[in-house]
Amino acid sequence: MSNLDRQAALSVCGGRGFVVAEPVRELLTPRHVQLGESTEVRRLLPNLGRRMVGAWAFVDHYGPDDIADEPGMQVPPHPHMGLQTVSWLHEGEVLHRDSLGSLRTIRPRELGLMTSGRAISHSEESPRPHARFLHGAQLWVALPEAHRHVEPHFQHHAELPTVTAPGFTATLILGALDGATSPGTTYTPIVGADLALSGGTEARLPLDPDFEYAVLSMSGQAEVDGVPVLPGSMLYLGCGRNELPLRADTDAGLMLLGGEPFEEEIIMWWNFIGRDSEEIVQARQDWMEGRRFGEVKGYDGAPLRAPELPAVPLKPRGNRR
Repeated sequence: MSNLDRQAALSVCGGRGFVVAEPVRELLTPRHVQLGESTEVRRLLPNLGRRMVGAWAFVDHYGPDDIADEPGMQVPPHPHMGLQTVSWLHEGEVLHRDSLGSLRTIRPRELGLMTSGRAISHSEESPRPHARFLHGAQLWVALPEAHRHVEPHFQHHAELPTVTAPGFTATLILGALDGATSPGTTYTPIVGADLALSGGTEARLPLDPDFEYAVLSMSGQAEVDGVPVLPGSMLYLGCGRNELPLRADTDAGLMLLGGEPFEEEIIMWWNFIGRDSEEIVQARQDWMEGRRFGEVKGYDGAPLRAPELPAVPLKPRGNRR
């Protein structure tokens, strides 16, 4: 997944200085961003008030979009560095290609997990032909210093473990929850889960008090710790919680995101995560000059050009403005 903003903003995040150590209910509203030719996304992270949740550093929610007569998602080849991308669908399909030669169609509630490590490039597109509706989320996980230069690799998991209760199913995307563990490779203590609630359901989800959490609403009408959360918005919950009350008035879909607060301060610009300005400048130059990130073969179109860098040096600071 790419940040396609042509005026790419610098995001500085990480560090424990701005992590909320106690439970809170901080509702985050999205920024609307055009992604490719026909897809608009709601960007929840980075947000004006909140930069990260654990190692989760980027969250886009899109759809449900009727793309029966549209090309759907069309994201040309673009680079990534220092992060993992998570593709998660509720409806539709996304065809993933990357510079390692991976070619995989990702379908609803299947995990597409790409670890960029030191450098990778990929493209994403709706297959031809494709389903009528497209609805999902794209997320990034920041890699810690000890692992951010690992060899790039791609994982696809069609079967994922679940936790169930009457009217409630949690599908493990990454990490562990209530005894279930995702097969996806992680490099920092983290959890991601897809929550499906039937209308009229009330549930209490066990949490780790050392993690900070947020819940993204995908669909339906639900309350998270008593707060109504509309589709396309996200509720930041802070730390210090042992459980989370959930209630659904209608059938509802949510995503739970959490993890240990990310201690390192990082720079996120365009599709790169690094630690200093020189590293980002070099990554952009390498991409523009065809070095290091490899080639995505089979995509019908030219790779993305990187936007211009800011006029001032990039500097990591913290995870809130």
